[in-house]
Formats: sequence, structure tokens, C-alpha cells
Amino acid sequence: MEIIKIDTSKVSGAVTPDEINALGGEALEANDLLHSRRGAGSDFLGWVNLPEEITAEKIAETERVAGRLRKLADVVVVIGIGGSYLGAKAVLEAMSDSFACLKREQGRPVVVFAGQNIGEDYLYELVEALRDRSFALISISKSGTTTEPAIAFRILKAELEKRYGKEQAARRIAAVTDSSRGALKKLSDDQGYDTFVIPDDVGGRYSVLTPVGLLPMAAAGLDISEFVRGAQDMARATAQGVPFEKNPAAVYAAVRNALYRKGYKIEILASYDPKLVYVAEWWKQLYGESEGKEGKGIFPASVTLTADLHSMGQYIQEGERTLFETVIGIGRPKHEVRIEEDPDDLDGLNFLAGKRISEVNSMAEIGVAIAHVDGGVPNIRIEVPELNEYYIGALLYFFEKACGISGYMLGVNPFDQPGVEAYKKNMFALLDKPGYEKESEEIKKRL
Repeated sequence: MEIIKIDTSKVSGAVTPDEINALGGEALEANDLLHSRRGAGSDFLGWVNLPEEITAEKIAETERVAGRLRKLADVVVVIGIGGSYLGAKAVLEAMSDSFACLKREQGRPVVVFAGQNIGEDYLYELVEALRDRSFALISISKSGTTTEPAIAFRILKAELEKRYGKEQAARRIAAVTDSSRGALKKLSDDQGYDTFVIPDDVGGRYSVLTPVGLLPMAAAGLDISEFVRGAQDMARATAQGVPFEKNPAAVYAAVRNALYRKGYKIEILASYDPKLVYVAEWWKQLYGESEGKEGKGIFPASVTLTADLHSMGQYIQEGERTLFETVIGIGRPKHEVRIEEDPDDLDGLNFLAGKRISEVNSMAEIGVAIAHVDGGVPNIRIEVPELNEYYIGALLYFFEKACGISGYMLGVNPFDQPGVEAYKKNMFALLDKPGYEKESEEIKKRL
């Protein structure tokens, strides 16, 4: 049984099936490098076999701590940046009621995020919103010193301790951090926080199946066992030894690289479901940080359709022909809404009477795909049967595996990110951080 379906038939105007199949051996060789740990960045390949290593005991411990936070708090604030928050945010947005903020569900706290920016108004407004609410914190940081989450944690921890005292505040804090070192680990040991480990061999953008993703999901009341099961099944579907044509991650990686070698430098991830906005944000970090180096890489962008047809549609249809799109389709919506007939029909929509919203959306997707392909935009379609924990777990692992394969095919190390350190050095120098005096002098000369 296929967990997800991948349709590459609409790329044939740019690359032929023979050209894609010709890259099959290269894709499988890259997959072998991931499993054998013989490729670049081999110290960060713990995510490859991670689904099978998540035991029932680990899930139970995660759910135990998450259950306590749910009982203690109306709001759980997850503090992290980049890979330390995007995976959890993606899953929660995909799985949650779009208007949960207007409802009060017993036993399900509101989960919000902090530390993903340095917005002063954002943090002020969050603290103000928490004034009359009980809250708890999940702090996610390997070092505990990353600027954005460290600032947020310092401020919110002080608020917790002022309200509840240090001992009770400690019961409302869980840390996801390094196993043995770092500021957050030391503080957790000193204060007695429940602590979960970010494995040394799993980088942030590949960490959604570690407690980095699983603890916030469990705190929100999601079924993390099903999420893990979906990832496990996808790991088997993309394992070493699976033939190219049956391995969706290898096929996706091969098609992307075939298009890239033909001059298609931009990939737009599109979905017709607004619940997938943060899946696209997570995907952009995964692929952008993994492939964008050494002057190489497909630039990852995203749109939510049909909304963005009214903003980006013109460029996609008739702009420079250097882009292709990958569409995530959802087979079955959770709910049913039908369009009713209106006796006046002033909006001219009675021709839609009796149809479900999902049918209209589906026809919009097909119509757009035809128009874009006719306009020279290759189209890959990935279909997920429905949005639930199982399929979203499978989808995210699929993208991770395809990213590792694609990066090796591109000829880069998909597991480092040397470029992100440049801005940090400049920022610390401008803020007069001790140890950056020389850089500070050099930068100030340029201002």
C-alpha cells in the first residue's frame, strides 16, 4: 500500500521519464550513503534510523511530562527557533482546529511559540496575554545560549518564578537540550526541570521526531504514537534496498535534480489547504539550509492556493521560466460543507449549489495545474490521503529522506550550515559581546 502518492507525469515537458530514470542509480547511491554513513556530514545522520529507535517507553515518558503540563497550564509556551520550533509548529497547525483560540477544550491547553524572533512588541504582548492565564514552558535549545530563545526564556522564566516561586515554577518547565553540556542543561540539573535530550547526531532541521517535536505535540494533545508510526512506515518505504521506482523519496530527489540540471532553480511548494502553511515553512528551512551552499541549490519558496493566485499567480504563470512547483494534495478533508442554493443568485454561484467546498477546491487545483504546465511550469504532485498524525508523520519523514538524497546528488553536505554563522558574528560585535572586540572595531569602520 502506498502511504503517499507522487505524480511526476506533469514534468515531462521539461524532463523526460528516461532522463529521470537515468538518475535512479545516483539517487539510490545517495540513499546508500545516508544509511551507511559514508557521505559528508555523517556525524549528523541520527535522524535516518530515528523512527525505529523511538520506543514505547520513550513515548510514554514524553506523554507523562506533557500530561502534567496540560494539567497545570491553560497555555504552554514552546521556546525555540529554526528547527527547534518549526517542526512542532507545522504539525500543530496542520492538525489543530483553525479557530481553537475561540474555543475552550477541556484538557487541551493553547500552545503558542516564543523565541523564534527578537520582536519586542511580540514578547511584550505575549507576557501581557499570560497575565491572567496559568502557563508552562517548554524550552528547546541545545546550548541554551542561542540569542532569540535565550532572551525569551529569561523573560518568561522570571515571570513564572515571580508568580509561582522557584520550586513550583520548576514543575512548569520542561527542557529539551544537550545530554551533558550547555547552559540550559546546567540550569535544568540545578533546578530539577524535566529534561529531554536532543541527540548529538541529529541537527535541528531534522529533529521533528525527537522530543524537540514530540513533546510540544504531546502537550497539545496529539497522538504522537501515530505520528511516529507514520514515520516508521515511511522509513521502511524509503529504506536502503527499496527499488528506485518504489522509493518515493528517491523519485522526488531525482526529479528535483533533473529539473535543476535543466535550469529550473526555484521550487515552489504549493498547497490548497491553509492548514499546511507551516509545513511549507518547515520545508523551506529543511531544503534551504540543507542545499543552499557552495553557490548551489534549488531556492525553496511556497504559496498557499488559491489565495496566492491573487498575488503570485501572474508571476508563476508568465514570469521567468526558472521555477517548478510541487503541490501537496489532501485526499479527504475532515469536515463536510456544501454550498446552498440562493433564490436571488446575485453572486452567480447557484451553478455550484449542492457541491462540497472540497470539490470546488479540487477543480481549482486541476485547472491551475493545467494552466501552469501549459505556461511552462513543471508540476510534481504529492498526495496525502488525509491530514492526521499518521500521514503527517509519514510526510515529514519523506521530505527529510528526500532532502538528504537530493543534497548528496547536488554534491553538497546537506547537514551543515556554515552560512548562518556570518550574521551572528556581526550581530554580537555590534552588541559589544565580550570576545568580539576586534570584529566590533572592523564593523564600526564600515558603518
